[in-house]
Amino acid sequence: MSPPTTPAATAVESGLFRALAVLRVILVLNAVGLNVYRADNFEHPAAAVMCVGAMALWTGFATWAYADPRRRTAVLLVTDLALAVALVAATPAVKGASFNATIPGFWVAGALLAWAAHFRTGGGLLAGLLLAGVDLSLRDHIRQLDYGNAFLLVIGGAVVGFLCGSLQRMATERDAAERAAAVAAERARLARVVHDGVLQVLALVQRRGLELGGDLAELGRLAGEQERSLRGLIRAEEGAPATASTVDLVGELARLERSGSVTVSTPAFPVELPAPVATELLAATRACLDNVRVHVGEDAPAWVLLEAFPDRVELSVRDDGPGIPPGRLETAAETGRLGVRESIRGRIEDLGGTATLVTGELGTEWELVVPRGTGEDG
Repeated sequence: MSPPTTPAATAVESGLFRALAVLRVILVLNAVGLNVYRADNFEHPAAAVMCVGAMALWTGFATWAYADPRRRTAVLLVTDLALAVALVAATPAVKGASFNATIPGFWVAGALLAWAAHFRTGGGLLAGLLLAGVDLSLRDHIRQLDYGNAFLLVIGGAVVGFLCGSLQRMATERDAAERAAAVAAERARLARVVHDGVLQVLALVQRRGLELGGDLAELGRLAGEQERSLRGLIRAEEGAPATASTVDLVGELARLERSGSVTVSTPAFPVELPAPVATELLAATRACLDNVRVHVGEDAPAWVLLEAFPDRVELSVRDDGPGIPPGRLETAAETGRLGVRESIRGRIEDLGGTATLVTGELGTEWELVVPRGTGEDG
């Protein structure tokens, strides 16, 4: 019986309440007309006028109140249903014990449908049971017509509630699909821009660097690595499956090992993580190793250690370089060089983990801790 929680579901509910506002007016006009036609059935005409006036006033107020989603509170809905029940319960006192039709008649459908629209199946069923139960309990003799009306209240409330919930779910799924399509289109557009610009520049730098030799050859090699990495990322994004998959972190880390340079130590069993998590963790690890190569030396040794726990994975990247001078990272960030902040800390924090840096004369060590999803092997 929970109310809608998404903008699409709220929009569907608002449309239903706009239709219900029109129905309420029709129902109150019908109730007024029938009670005027049956005026000689009332033992207390003054009380009957008050009841009919209350229905008319509440119809106007409810039409205004339900128009704004912020006013559709539990207090409003309970008051709406309580008034309908009270008018049904007041019928014997106003018309006499031998009444045939209740004072509100079909007017109670307004409260019933309001509960169905807001609280869906459970709300419609509860309101229908309450209204039908009170109606039948007041009658000396339950006719087939009376039972049929009560049955329609119960079934109608539940069915309308179910349909309202279905419409809200479909609207939410439609919006999600439209957003996914928009994201895919934007991703394709960005891929074209990257392909037409960045990839071509990297390819040119690689070719010219290799032709010129010397230090520029190393620059060309690095540009080639970045081109292949970026091209692979674009292909992966274009062919990304709709459902999540897992990646064996042990196997992927093994690819980073280089003889005499990078040593990788992992558990003897697979450590599987959701693909997006593993991809970001591997990217952060590569960023740590890139820093070792750039700031310590091309062939400087580095050690990667992976530890797996039931609730998290811990990955450390260590080197034996001179360490990072105090204040260097802060200065780099202030001047716009955000490699550490975005490539390492930013990635890990986005995954809900922590990235801790320990640096000094004996070297630098990054400790990356990322929570694991449920149901993974370890």
